[in-house]
Amino acid sequence: MRVDLFDFELPEERIALRPAEPRDAARLLIVDPSGDGFQDLIVRDLVDQLGPDDVMVFNDTKVIPAQLEGRRIRGENIAPVSATLHMRVSPSSWKAFARPGKRIKQGDRIEFGHSGDTCLNGSLGAVVSEKGEAGEVTLSFDLSGPALDEAIATVGHIPLPPYIASKRHEDAQDRKDYQTIYAREEGAVAAPTAGLHFTPELFDALDKKGVGRAFVTLHVGAGTFLPVKADDTAEHKMHHEIGHIDQTTADRLNAARAAGGRIVAVGTTSLRLLESAAKDDGSIAAWSGATDIFITPGYRFKIVDRLMTNFHLPRSTLFMLVSAFSGLETMRAAYAHAIDSGYRFYSYGDASLLTRKD
Repeated sequence: MRVDLFDFELPEERIALRPAEPRDAARLLIVDPSGDGFQDLIVRDLVDQLGPDDVMVFNDTKVIPAQLEGRRIRGENIAPVSATLHMRVSPSSWKAFARPGKRIKQGDRIEFGHSGDTCLNGSLGAVVSEKGEAGEVTLSFDLSGPALDEAIATVGHIPLPPYIASKRHEDAQDRKDYQTIYAREEGAVAAPTAGLHFTPELFDALDKKGVGRAFVTLHVGAGTFLPVKADDTAEHKMHHEIGHIDQTTADRLNAARAAGGRIVAVGTTSLRLLESAAKDDGSIAAWSGATDIFITPGYRFKIVDRLMTNFHLPRSTLFMLVSAFSGLETMRAAYAHAIDSGYRFYSYGDASLLTRKD
């Protein structure tokens, strides 16, 4: 499909720079392709949209401080460099997007962190062991395993999305705001942002309603922020992300569907993992590995019935995904309504609850 079909104009003032307070006070747009118009609610009204047979599926990945600043050392030639880690490939190495990417070569030595109060007397060393396309490199660090994790946590910064980072610096509040309350499995470099809206009080209300809750893990990569530069969706390459669904969760979701319940994915990351693991008959199995699933209109969804998600960038793979889920014309109309009605967009913005188009 032509990528320009997924374009729209978004005023700068619609981009949220901070989350709603409290989290469940964010607005919630109800989108049902078979219904008339849209409903404007708030997130804590979510409990009224779900039933006791429904199961919500959350991504419990935990954001790590994966934004690293340092200097490239090539003999006596020293230059500043930054890297955003996006996928671990071994106990001591990560794939990363580096800037300035064109000036970095295989074999370069990079020292990250020079504040004077970080590990290794202020630095974490790595060598560029491989260079890929579009600024992607593989960094082989001097440390490995838990020691490397601790060093990254000390040296790194929360990797705010570019549309926020370009307008303000990351601060201490982001360490709390850019993390779901149920985050558990470390490894993401971007938050599963639909989950940012949930509070203990909202979980309590959903529990009282009898709505089920299940957790899967997909470590969100920085590739989620990469623009689609191709003119046709067939020419776009998705980056891999690592995920896991255990057998107990798979069994629970299969039982819920057999009983007539709906599977409600919280966030596009949960949906992408569920659809990666689902079989053609609508069942799901335990699953572990890397997925680069790219969902565009025409995709036949196997397991997810409803999707809670934030509002996404124009021409992005995520806007393509929601257009596949509820229909392109429906989503273009929903986004026009959201813009006209003052909804806040992107990671710290408001949410929508979508029903799958039959």
